[in-house]
Amino acid sequence: MTKFVSLIAAGAISIGLASAASAQVVTIASGAQGTLAYNTGQAVAKVANDAGITGRTQPLVGYLPLISNGEVDFGFSNLIETEYAVTGTGNYDRASPDIQLVGTMFNLVTGMMAPCDLGLATIADVKARAADLRIASEYTSSTIIKFYIAGGLANGGMSYDDFQQVPVASFVAGIDALGDGLVDIALVSLNAGAGQQASVKLQDRGGLCYISQDSSEAGTAAFKEYLPAGKLVSREQNEKVNGLQNHPANLMSIPWVLMTNNKVDEDLVYRLTKAIAENKEALKASFGAFGGFDPKTMAPASSVPYHAGALRYFAEAGISVGK
Repeated sequence: MTKFVSLIAAGAISIGLASAASAQVVTIASGAQGTLAYNTGQAVAKVANDAGITGRTQPLVGYLPLISNGEVDFGFSNLIETEYAVTGTGNYDRASPDIQLVGTMFNLVTGMMAPCDLGLATIADVKARAADLRIASEYTSSTIIKFYIAGGLANGGMSYDDFQQVPVASFVAGIDALGDGLVDIALVSLNAGAGQQASVKLQDRGGLCYISQDSSEAGTAAFKEYLPAGKLVSREQNEKVNGLQNHPANLMSIPWVLMTNNKVDEDLVYRLTKAIAENKEALKASFGAFGGFDPKTMAPASSVPYHAGALRYFAEAGISVGK
């Protein structure tokens, strides 16, 4: 009897060890609770777990180099910053060459805003009055933001030097400065809560309006000098959308991507890519921004290579790469 029980126990241990070996545990870098990276990470971790991949989120900052050197398996960023990190340009002074892409989760739509009573409907309007305008600058804790703005200004043949610069600490601080009347221009994401709050503060000035970018071939090329992975997208006038209540606008669209590195197992990345691509509703239920997720557009053109595991799934699913 004792020998029989021992055999059962040994078998149970063996099964347990086999299960543990087959369960893949991966680290997913995310920002602090409430951030875009955090919310995206939680949603992806859930579908990963349902697919038999144990995803553990870690609230980290400045983690792109950690992904490159293999200390972290996965993480999220906008594709502009990812490209800068890989090459050690823009807001990065050291290259992180081993970063690779899994795919785009959704696109971030943003643009420069100004109080509506200034009448800055287009980037050409801004150029005509640049010397008299105060613009949020530096973004010391959100350094990629100033490159977004630099791209938007270059689109109209301008640079920061054409304006009165007002340093701010972060993306939200720039929006708050706009609402408090400390600056005339700052970057604001479409439908952002902070932007809506700032607009309410400026009700007596007509709220906030988006500055429409120049969608000409020359304007787009100048924009892409700073934001090569970005696109200009048109949004119609809509009185229910903050910033579009008075006129339509061409805004910036930047892919929000999941990254990994070239050391992560191909089969693991394939399985995770498949889990994401085939579970939009579950992702959307966890984080509403995934309502904009489209598996068919997961692999836009980028100077950052896609991981072999992701490419394997894209080929299987008929998803075009680099379009």
